[in-house]
Amino acid sequence: MTKIVLMLSTLLALVFANALFAKEYSVIRLGVDPNYAPFAFKDGTGTLVGFEIDIGNAICQHLNVRCQWVESDFDGLVPSLNAGKIDAILASMSVTEARTKIIDFSSEVFTSPTAMVFRADTNLDDANGKSVGYLQGSIQEAYARQVLSKQGFKVVAYADQEQVYADLVAGRLQASLQDAQQAQSGFLQLPQGAGFVLGPHIVSELMPSTSAIGIAKGNKDLKVLLDKGLAALHADGTYTRLQEQYFPGVDMYSGH
Repeated sequence: MTKIVLMLSTLLALVFANALFAKEYSVIRLGVDPNYAPFAFKDGTGTLVGFEIDIGNAICQHLNVRCQWVESDFDGLVPSLNAGKIDAILASMSVTEARTKIIDFSSEVFTSPTAMVFRADTNLDDANGKSVGYLQGSIQEAYARQVLSKQGFKVVAYADQEQVYADLVAGRLQASLQDAQQAQSGFLQLPQGAGFVLGPHIVSELMPSTSAIGIAKGNKDLKVLLDKGLAALHADGTYTRLQEQYFPGVDMYSGH
């Protein structure tokens, strides 16, 4: 009897999940962290802009739906997705083994490694007395805690990337750890980035370089739609155009 009840419960759960996700989308609510230029940020008028914003809007245009952008700290995006407050996450979210256990992902949006940013005269070979900042909830957090802290660095989490850079400029941090292309095409291009350099790319299984759109576990219909939209951007040249606009001369797509 217990086995029958369990089977029925499982069946009902599957039916409920299918009913929950099987719908026609007229609006796709996309979660985004608006403090990660040039991927997503606010311009001088307060308008949300950036590479991933343009990618998301172009996908929605191809799918003939409306994008509704929902802003959040990066660390709050997965909880919002699993609570049903958003439909997907488009926020430079790397595809990791841990994340794939709790959410699904679209096909690749872009691929970019990780590197540190620091003042040109900083000697990071000596960790004594040096602090490294990173975005809370990011893949860099795992590396900072598991690797850098053991090397003797003080590692500090921040709610958004702009706060990391602010403390780096103020001297409260001696280095920041983030997506290399985000630093190269964002912070290092700004006046406050003068005097800072990008260190070598850091290769670690803790920091996979492929980013994709996060989707609620089991939402196959939305995955199919988003994959279709991404494929269309590559087919019609939109992806190449946006890539050149935001990252001139850089190939952001691995094709995997």
